[in-house]
Amino acid sequence: MIARLLVLVLVLVVSLPAAETAPTTKPPVLVAVHGAWAGGWHFQKITPLLEAQRWQVHRPSLSGLGEHFNTARADIGLATHIDDIVNYILFADLRAVTLLGHSYGGMIITGVADRIPERIARLVYLDALLPADGESVLALRHTGSAELAKNTRDGFIHPWWVRPGKPFPIDVPQPLKTFTDAINLKNQAAAAKIPGTYILTVEPGKQPADDDFFAASERARARGWPVIVMAGDHNPHWRTPEAVVKLLLGIK
Repeated sequence: MIARLLVLVLVLVVSLPAAETAPTTKPPVLVAVHGAWAGGWHFQKITPLLEAQRWQVHRPSLSGLGEHFNTARADIGLATHIDDIVNYILFADLRAVTLLGHSYGGMIITGVADRIPERIARLVYLDALLPADGESVLALRHTGSAELAKNTRDGFIHPWWVRPGKPFPIDVPQPLKTFTDAINLKNQAAAAKIPGTYILTVEPGKQPADDDFFAASERARARGWPVIVMAGDHNPHWRTPEAVVKLLLGIK
């Protein structure tokens, strides 16, 4: 009787379907840093597309911006925003991060790479500023200083499209100090070892050299980084998210 039971158990075990093997590779990690006046919501359209490809997507909002607009203060500066992303990565214990910065976000990811290069696997500048040590947004965008002064009130920049009554999610006023503070880089040798990619968006009918961010793309090219030129406006992650995701998936 016991022998017959043992044979039955053995047959059942052998006939059970094999358990599915869990993927051994960790999903890619993206930390996307938004531009001026925006928030993490700016990347909400690319998030599900990347997650469908097993990416882990993080899109924090910087201090005083996005859903944090109620905490905005005029003394929030560039260093505060760099701290925001450094601390986000450390507290979430993220590693091998693809760190993407859009527009003003290029200032932030440059500072983050300088602070915690060991956590960053790749930098992606999406139509973004690429500062050298000691440069500020205002220094890089000096041609717009008169317009900036006209739109600044009580320590905040209010461009024409930031106005009350618009439905959420919305752009909000940006602390002026984030544009006037110079970036302070102390670990450039280590940060320079991080691979980078620059994506330059060029509006139809224009040449790359006519684009506002062409100089930044040339800096990237001088570092030996690939420069990808895509047709579109300054916010392709919002206007054409599928195209941006396709580029991100193709970056090696």
